[in-house]
This record gives sequence, structure tokens and C-alpha cells, in this order.
Amino acid sequence: MGERLAGGNVALALLANTLATGSMLTVLILVFQPISGAHFNPVVSFVLALRREVPLGRLTQLVAAQTLGAIAGVMLAHTMFDESVVQISTTVRAGPAQWVSEFVQRSGWFSRS
Repeated sequence: MGERLAGGNVALALLANTLATGSMLTVLILVFQPISGAHFNPVVSFVLALRREVPLGRLTQLVAAQTLGAIAGVMLAHTMFDESVVQISTTVRAGPAQWVSEFVQRSGWFSRS
């Protein structure tokens, strides 16, 4: 979508996409930190429940809200950019690069201490 809006300039599209994503993620974290701890991934919620940092009774609510929020967000983005609201992805999102990025992100190498 960014490439289409940037007239095919991939570098500009990547920069704009990164800035927009980073800015909105910061806003979402600041807004939802007091409500849910600002974790948007159901796996994070599950691990926090295992560590007894989130009550098990709250886990179901968090996972439901996170899943429904993700689906609604994607559908809204598709609507905003005049795309089909429901789509089946043809992009493979698995492989060594994704596993390395998950490891680096989960290892806490770049987290605030």
C-alpha cells in the first residue's frame, strides 16, 4: 500500500510506513498501558498468565479483545485503502528470518532495563 501511495518509490514507502507504524504503536502503548498493560499479542498475555502476572480469569478477556481488535483493525485498514475487506494472504510469513527476528525480540537484547 505504501508503494502505491509513494508512486512506486520503495525507499520512501518504507520510511513512511516505518514512521507511521512506530508513531501509532507508541500512541497505542501509551493509551492502553493503564488498561491492559499494552500487550497486544495473545501469546504475551498467555505467558504473563503463566507467570501469574495476569489473573487467569482476565486472560480470556484479553485474548478475545486482542484477537477481535486485530481483526477489526485489519478490516478498517482495508476499507480505508479501498481494498477487499476480507482477504486471504498469499505472502509466506514463515522462515528463518522470522524466527531470528522473534528470537531477537523475545530475548530482550533491545529492551529497556
